Amino acid sequence: MIDGRMTKRSVTVAGHRTSITLEAPFWEALKALARARGQSVNALVAAVDRERRGSLSGALRVFVLEAVQEGHHADHGLSFRPDRH
Repeated sequence: MIDGRMTKRSVTVAGHRTSITLEAPFWEALKALARARGQSVNALVAAVDRERRGSLSGALRVFVLEAVQEGHHADHGLSFRPDRH
């Protein structure tokens, strides 16, 4: 079952604390990607923030989706489970 609960976390971006609300699977994916890159979650979020157009939470979701689509999920412990009908 997919956990769609929203989770709010505080991160530091450009020297400022901010809160980001994402679904739990997105946080888990961000943690896995950061770990695989040898970065902290804060550093990864800051990198996404520098490149974004629009909301930070939306940019983070797109970042994770692109990582899954590019096949990084296999190398970084991410899994994609489509809806089962």
